Parts: sequence; structure tokens; C-alpha cells
Amino acid sequence: MNSRPVVVVLAAGRGSRFAGTQHKLAQPFGGNTVLGSVLCSALASGLPVVVVTIAALAAEAARHVAPRDVIVVRDEEAARGMGHSIAAGVSARPEAPGWLVLPGDMPLVAPATLLAVADAVAEHPVVYAQHHGRRGHPVGFAAELLSELRQLSGDEGARRLLARYPAYGIELDDPGVLVDVDTVEDLAAARARTAAAGLAGAALG
Repeated sequence: MNSRPVVVVLAAGRGSRFAGTQHKLAQPFGGNTVLGSVLCSALASGLPVVVVTIAALAAEAARHVAPRDVIVVRDEEAARGMGHSIAAGVSARPEAPGWLVLPGDMPLVAPATLLAVADAVAEHPVVYAQHHGRRGHPVGFAAELLSELRQLSGDEGARRLLARYPAYGIELDDPGVLVDVDTVEDLAAARARTAAAGLAGAALG
């Protein structure tokens, strides 16, 4: 049995708002791809990681995690919405003491943020990261919600669980919890943030 919550990276969405020729998660990002960057951050936290994805992105996911940790759903299953992907990821690790849901299009979430949410899952049924009072990701769920998570479907994802159970927000100094890549403009902005952070780090060094 895992002693820590599992990070469930959701990478099965169609990315229909992204106008590029490649899937948005396969777009280059900081020497990696968008999905690769998310997985690297998740792995850097030291938490167990599973990826729920589609066949077209399975090879990219497998570059970073073991094949047993890549959960491939059919395109028609992915089309059912985020809820189905969450259920698939949770069902793949039902023995975990909790799960952190992290969209695969959020490459700026820091490993420390994942650890903070994971720690809070031990005390709260539902936990979410927030920055300056704005709710973001990841969202953590305690083991007691296993049966309900496995029954999720549709585009609402886990919103009904957030409405049903007391949700605890952790204020974090991580603007990345609010940054997702839905459009080409979003990708450019996220790349600019990364470049600026790199320059700032170089200057401090």
C-alpha cells in the first residue's frame, strides 16, 4: 500500500480550444513538452504518479513514468469528460490513502505545492491549492471518497464532491496553481513566465 497520496495527472482531454497542429500537451515547453513538464514536477515531489491519457500521448507519458503508471483510455471514453478520467486514475490505485488531481496542461505547478496538498489530505476530505484567494489545482481527495470518485463521469469532473464536502483551501505562494494551457496565447504566456523565472534565477545565482 502506498503511504502517500497518488498524483493523478489528467492528460486525456481533446484540447479543442488549442489552435496548433499538435495536441497542446505535446507542445514544446522549457526543453520538454507541456505534459512532460507536468510529469517532471509531479515526480520531483516524490509522490506516486499515474497518468490518464489517450493513445496519441501514451508514448510521451511513458518517457517519464513506468508503463504500469500510464492508464490509456479510448478516445470515446475520453470524450465523456474529466470525470471519467478521474475515475480511471483513482480506480487504477484504489489502495492509495488519497489522490491529487492535476490537469496535464498546468506545467508551472511546483513540486512543493503538491506536497503541501498531499499533507493536508490526511486531515481534510477535500483540499485545493489557492493563490491570492483564487482556487486552483491540484485538488486532493481523501481515501474515504474512493467510491464516489470511481463513479464520476461527465465534464463536471469532481465539482459535485467539492460542493458536497467541506473543501479546505491552502494558500500557497505558487501562481502556477492558476496557470493552464488552453490556447496558443496561454502557451506563449506560460513560456514567458518560465523564461522570466529562469533569468531571475540566473541573476540571483
